[in-house]
Amino acid sequence: MEELDVIIVGAGISGINTAYRVQTELPSSRYLILDARGEIGGTWSFFRYPGLRSDSDLYTFGFPWKPWKQGKLIATAPLIMDYLSEAVSETGIDQHIRFKHHITAANWSNKEQKWQLTATDPNGDTVYFKCKFIVMGTGYYDYKKSLPASIPEIENFAGPVIHPQFWPENFDYSGKKIIIVGSGATAITLLPNLADKAAHVTMLQRSPTYIMKIENNPYKWDFLPQDLAIRLIRLLQIIIGIIFYHVCRLFPGWAGTKLQQAAAKQLPETVPLDPHFIPRYKPWDQRVCFTPNGDFFEAIRNSKASVETGTIRQVVEDGVILQSGEKLQADIIVTATGLKMQAMGGIRISVDNEKIDIGEKYAWNNTMIQDVPNFFFMVGYINASWTLGADASARMLCRLVKNMQARGQRSAVPGGVDAKKIGYRPLLALTSTYVVQGGSELPKCGNSGPWVPRTNYLLDLYKAVIGNIDNGLIFA
Repeated sequence: MEELDVIIVGAGISGINTAYRVQTELPSSRYLILDARGEIGGTWSFFRYPGLRSDSDLYTFGFPWKPWKQGKLIATAPLIMDYLSEAVSETGIDQHIRFKHHITAANWSNKEQKWQLTATDPNGDTVYFKCKFIVMGTGYYDYKKSLPASIPEIENFAGPVIHPQFWPENFDYSGKKIIIVGSGATAITLLPNLADKAAHVTMLQRSPTYIMKIENNPYKWDFLPQDLAIRLIRLLQIIIGIIFYHVCRLFPGWAGTKLQQAAAKQLPETVPLDPHFIPRYKPWDQRVCFTPNGDFFEAIRNSKASVETGTIRQVVEDGVILQSGEKLQADIIVTATGLKMQAMGGIRISVDNEKIDIGEKYAWNNTMIQDVPNFFFMVGYINASWTLGADASARMLCRLVKNMQARGQRSAVPGGVDAKKIGYRPLLALTSTYVVQGGSELPKCGNSGPWVPRTNYLLDLYKAVIGNIDNGLIFA
């Protein structure tokens, strides 16, 4: 049985970043990344749908220790994969990754003060690992199952029904009429990218989304040294993101009107703002979707795509009939209706062989789980780049381990939770259907102390680097 100090589960952006922090801030620690798949990248190598791209800017989505130098704010999956491959190669992280190791269970022994992980290796054999600390970089959705789309009589449709999570390789949609069901970030990405080859693309939504055009290469700072310019741009993007979010939350009516007015300027006269672009919710109740250089609106202006707002009454052989009676013709239906939420990669987590129900536990500083020793999970922001939150957690992890080593402590466990006193808030405070449906899979947050959810990276970074990180922890 192989024994290590730290095992990181997942070789996506969170796992890679955690590995860098561990090997630089805890240089004497032996660590390993275990990944169930055959390559790095997580989401960015798994999803294959046309136009797959980030929904946050790469200056902040990229690693703080490897500046993003491509210029574009929003990047496609191939560029992101090249960036990640460079990152693991340049830092030697690639030498610490074991692919095709699927972890099924992780049990903490209070007697041994260690974790034991059960996994299957590439040959299908059961293997075991032990470690002092475990870090989950598994994201928040199920890789094996998509969220079932509740579409009446979808079985009647004669053509392909595709979920973006499982886009068929080399799928030819040239000259086809396509309906995208959904209006989130995936749908906003798919529409302009499918429209290039399709006969026509219709985005069918039950309710509208806030969609905001952004310039994809707005910074021309050639007068500064490149490294300095990139670091300043990154800081600026962080500050802009924080201000934008909090202005929207403090003045939702004003912010919503401004976003709608900006969208109206991008639409042709034939497309009304109401009902297609006036959401029923406040900005950031669901994520604001960005369209780089306005490619979403451009496809609509060019009559290559359209938006329909309504509820599906039934699906027929050659299309969709709405409750209004209107029929939309289709050769292909794409169900961009969200992801199936899953905590900790579906791994069975236990303490002294007693299973932990993650959905019933509180999250300590969005980094550890109530009553689970030496267990860390990486989670990002709903209102900023995922990597910012994951890095704040990784830095907190490293600082906590250093403190424990200095004090001769072997374990730290979040505890002392009074659920009635701290109340309840969701880990991901969004009203998107798939988040609401799957929210019970994720750990909970509260209203006070180290149990509150994240909203501000700069405050979280301060806490991780110099703040009090002993509050709410029990050491042994």
